[in-house]
Amino acid sequence: MTSTSRKSWIKRLLAALLILVLLAAAKAAYEMYSRGFWKVPVYESEAPAIPELQRPAVLVFSKTNSFKHEEAIPAAETLFRQLGQKNGWSVYVTENGAVHNPADLTRFDAIIWNNVTGDVLTVEQRTAMKDWIDNGGGWIGLHGAGDSSSEWDWYIDSLVGARFTAHPYPNQFQQATLHPESDDSIVSHLPNPWVRTDEWYSFEASPRNKDYNILVTIDEHSYELDFRGEDLSMGDDHPLIWKHCSGQGRALYSAIGHTAASYSEPAYVTLLEQAVIWAAGFNGNECQNQSP
Repeated sequence: MTSTSRKSWIKRLLAALLILVLLAAAKAAYEMYSRGFWKVPVYESEAPAIPELQRPAVLVFSKTNSFKHEEAIPAAETLFRQLGQKNGWSVYVTENGAVHNPADLTRFDAIIWNNVTGDVLTVEQRTAMKDWIDNGGGWIGLHGAGDSSSEWDWYIDSLVGARFTAHPYPNQFQQATLHPESDDSIVSHLPNPWVRTDEWYSFEASPRNKDYNILVTIDEHSYELDFRGEDLSMGDDHPLIWKHCSGQGRALYSAIGHTAASYSEPAYVTLLEQAVIWAAGFNGNECQNQSP
């Protein structure tokens, strides 16, 4: 092979490698975009046409303006429909943020934010939701609903109650040991220890510091808390599920539930069922004497 032909071959090889790199980068970028990264937020102004609902009624809200949990969201929607059939709840599922208006919210006993991410509500819709909760409504946030991708400070700091930092990566899904901390009916059925596999969130600080009722913690010695070399440890107090009063309303957040399998896991299904019963106030409102 002559020097000229060798150089030509090397150039063709480098060009082919560059094309492969660009194709791989384009594929990765497309997958990230499809998952919600770099997504331009969309805000609805026209409320959905909600059918006639029999009380009690539960709203399942599954909108994403950031990362989309493509497997977990439909799995959770299916579960809550099943729980509705079992318990006689009307269950309405939507991705339309405009459902958060004073008139429509009064038709529901509880709202479930099902892996909602990003800023999803207008200022008016935020006000309607906050007022509804503070005056006696019930809210449940699942997993991604607490990932701090929203810039609504009241939502992250007060309603969720803790700021998400990261989850382990690249060792994203790990088996870990959890501990129920309470005899509360929401978690009284759980084994202790409770060993399961999921994506485990870490937070800037424990909401226990705000006197929130911690229901489940995770043993940090039972899994690797590493995000690309960054230590995600919170120490001896690493809550995953907690609840509190927001004015006269009830709020519960669970960091569990990245995987679709979570929503067919018997222990977690029962936990979510009991969470709805509490958040909706079906057995009474322990927060009714609080100030909005």
